[in-house]
Amino acid sequence: MTIEAPNLRTVPPEGGKGDRTRRRLLEVAVERFAAEGFRRTSVSEIARAVDLTPAAAYAYFAGKEALFAAAVDHDAEGLVEHARRVMRAGGSPHQTVIAIIVELIDKLAEHPLARRVLAGQEPDAVKRVIDLPSLAEFRADLGDEIRRAQRRAEVRDDIDPEAMAAGLEAFVIALLMAQIQTGIAPGSERSSGVVTLLQAALRPPSPPR
Repeated sequence: MTIEAPNLRTVPPEGGKGDRTRRRLLEVAVERFAAEGFRRTSVSEIARAVDLTPAAAYAYFAGKEALFAAAVDHDAEGLVEHARRVMRAGGSPHQTVIAIIVELIDKLAEHPLARRVLAGQEPDAVKRVIDLPSLAEFRADLGDEIRRAQRRAEVRDDIDPEAMAAGLEAFVIALLMAQIQTGIAPGSERSSGVVTLLQAALRPPSPPR
């Protein structure tokens, strides 16, 4: 299966009845694809749940693959927004990343399709999630925050902010996937090790005694 981009030509103007219908289609699609998976879910059953005919649903999305791609984007972008909200709250980078990890783990249940993809149950969609534009924006914002923290002497100054932001993004994604697939407990020894690792990676070295 190839995950195609949504058919943007059929997106109605924002705020109108068509936009509300499209959003409802996406909400139901997230629920159904998360529960049954891509192969066992049909556009017809999603359309019926929104009181549409399948033909009417195709006015919003070119086909099942386009609907699935848009549903993955919609749900995963919502998860990324939780991370961006935590980052906007402020704090040192290593504290922020820890808070982001805790928040994302806590919010996973609210984003069942993103969770399904990160669990490896929709392997064709994993690359789509990690290539989200909103995730790239998050990475850029994190790089900017690391640079500002360097100027405040809160982060070691011998690392490249963009490279560290990319590494932290990959680390958070990998940790989420591991947590979903292995169920690492928040208070476990491994969780404490994550905190120690982030502190060691970002904090400036202590002055010699």
